[in-house]
Amino acid sequence: MDNKELNDAIEQIPVPKEKVFNAISKGINKDVDRGYGKKKKVLSGVATTAAILGITVVSGFFNPTMNNVLANAPLIGAIFQEFNDPTGVDLAYQNAVTELNQAITKNGVTVKLTSAYFDGSVVSITGFVDEEVENGRNEKGEVSFDVNFENNEGDQDPWLNGKSTDIKKVDNGYNFQWKMVYPYKSFNENFTLPITIHNINDIKGEWNFNIPIQQDKNTILALNHEQGYPEDGIKIRIKEILTAKASSSLVYETVEKYKGDDFIISKAVDDKGIEYRFGNQTVLRDSEQGDGYHSTVRTEMAKLNSNATSLTFYPQLNIADPKVEQLLDKKTFTLKSERLNLGLQVNDVTQSGEKLVVDYQLTGLPKNLSQDKLDIINHNLEYAFWLVDEKYITKIDPENPWPPKNHGISFNKVGMIDKETAHFQSTFYLNGEEKIKNYKLENTILLFDFSSFVSSEDLKPFTVELPVGEE
Repeated sequence: MDNKELNDAIEQIPVPKEKVFNAISKGINKDVDRGYGKKKKVLSGVATTAAILGITVVSGFFNPTMNNVLANAPLIGAIFQEFNDPTGVDLAYQNAVTELNQAITKNGVTVKLTSAYFDGSVVSITGFVDEEVENGRNEKGEVSFDVNFENNEGDQDPWLNGKSTDIKKVDNGYNFQWKMVYPYKSFNENFTLPITIHNINDIKGEWNFNIPIQQDKNTILALNHEQGYPEDGIKIRIKEILTAKASSSLVYETVEKYKGDDFIISKAVDDKGIEYRFGNQTVLRDSEQGDGYHSTVRTEMAKLNSNATSLTFYPQLNIADPKVEQLLDKKTFTLKSERLNLGLQVNDVTQSGEKLVVDYQLTGLPKNLSQDKLDIINHNLEYAFWLVDEKYITKIDPENPWPPKNHGISFNKVGMIDKETAHFQSTFYLNGEEKIKNYKLENTILLFDFSSFVSSEDLKPFTVELPVGEE
């Protein structure tokens, strides 16, 4: 990425600052359970948040037609309107929601599961928990579930990857909705889903349910369109669109030259002008082959318009720039990004008691950055540095990169010295929650992540003609 592209990329980052920071801290009033990643950079987080908000805007508000559908839907449709779920309303109208009446009481807390649907790649469960849950440790109005599916345990449960929970206060308790992305490559249209709730608000109980899940077979629209971006080292193959009763799913494959690059399709627009946003993804296949890193993904989307004859896709690429490192046996040094026109000039490294202060300047950033963008850069710097004991640098898991416990520090407090010269100081607390056992400055490696400072790059849109009359 040359300097002009870099400047354009940074300058084009949308920054609704208050909304972004509030969304990060509050989860946009929805809990995404059991997060698998660590602290994310805000620059890409803005894009992700915008994508989530985009889905809400496109599919979350009910137009007059949907209100007419709701008026003719069974009573169960009202719960989906409460949770702003038009797919559920549509399915209720089509009598494609399984109504449940399974209730279990443990330690004075009653949980009742009320409905289930499976459409496209999304499974929804709704339920009710009574007000006795307020005797737990959470603040009043907060409800959190420790739950697993299919007798899985802990965070390794594939159903938790992307699972969301929505809670609404009602008389005598709380209604809730869980939405999960179907985690497997091939679909089983009819199955029983075991659910185990281990505790609610730290009230232990083991509430066990077996929920019938069913959907009609998806229709398949084969596309097999290939698009290449040789300058970016990526190739995309749009494979097929699966369509269920109220939603669709897109299946595509990417071949990437650089490991860790994050490709997404931000939206698609059909020839009738209808816009489609894409939701959670399921990785169906991942492998390294002779021509690069292959990944096959299924991602949820709104139901494809049956009259559409073409779709124009708008792809984006988040560049993964390898972390650079420097042993702290010297006070001044310069680090350069491998793939971006960015640099880090370290002016001084000073230890005072249990504090380590690094004084530095970022080079290659555009001039005259707005205060909003400086605030985001300041935030990203808190997580861009790692300190790691050099003896443990090889013990970082590449599949889940994070400093080894008791041998690394991943957070620092940032102070801006001069915004005109992008001059900052980062303070690491050596005896904080994270620490390095047997710490010695000259045996510590500083790692820095330049990819935290560039947003996703918009790739050239491409159009795919839709075959007529194929399933």
